[in-house]
Amino acid sequence: MSKKLLNKVAIITGASAGIGQASARALAAEGASIVITARRKLQLETLKKEIEALGGKAAIVIGDAKEEKTAIEAVKAAVDHFGRLDILINNTGMGNYKKLVDTTAEDYDQMVDTNVRSTFLFSKYAVPVMEKQKSGTILMVSSMAGVYGFAGEAVYCMTKFAQVGFAQALDRELREKGIKVGAICPGGVKTEFAIGTGRTEEGVAQSNMLDPEDVAQVILLACTQSAKSRIIEIQMRTMAEGLA
Repeated sequence: MSKKLLNKVAIITGASAGIGQASARALAAEGASIVITARRKLQLETLKKEIEALGGKAAIVIGDAKEEKTAIEAVKAAVDHFGRLDILINNTGMGNYKKLVDTTAEDYDQMVDTNVRSTFLFSKYAVPVMEKQKSGTILMVSSMAGVYGFAGEAVYCMTKFAQVGFAQALDRELREKGIKVGAICPGGVKTEFAIGTGRTEEGVAQSNMLDPEDVAQVILLACTQSAKSRIIEIQMRTMAEGLA
């Protein structure tokens, strides 16, 4: 069977769990070499072994995605280990669901840094490599909260709208250089996301939300478009949810 991403190299942030972990498996299964990055060493090492056991290639960068050095090290790892960088999945994210008056300045800083600053930093350092290659794909894992505003999620929505706007602006900036930029906007996903800051493990387990693998397959779709086409934005919801 032909592997759609053979000889391609991807960086995936927030790869220790959830959508990032599922995306690493999906892209590796199609032949991509993967740089996986997150703060949790054990989970990354386990994922790396899993990918390699299936015949794939992976490298690890331990670090916080909102720190500039983590982005620099991840891009360097892609080039040093695999010789190029074709795909960047800006997946790292956090949520803290509170009414505006209950949201602290610290809550705000954490969400903006994790969701927006990390996206900026990894994109900033990936783009020069892609420009030299005259090709590449950058995806922002945003949210339906980046498409619609939801009560009790104002700051989270702000950060997710920012990712969508960032993707749209970069598409206009980078398309003529051969770089594709898009946003993936899923509804709720069954992950550890926002557990303790708006969600509970029991609530997530009993929900009809999307599985991480559902989102990973859409990310894979966006990464395997023909050279002459690109995906600007994908909105996705479980069949159990209405549009808004």
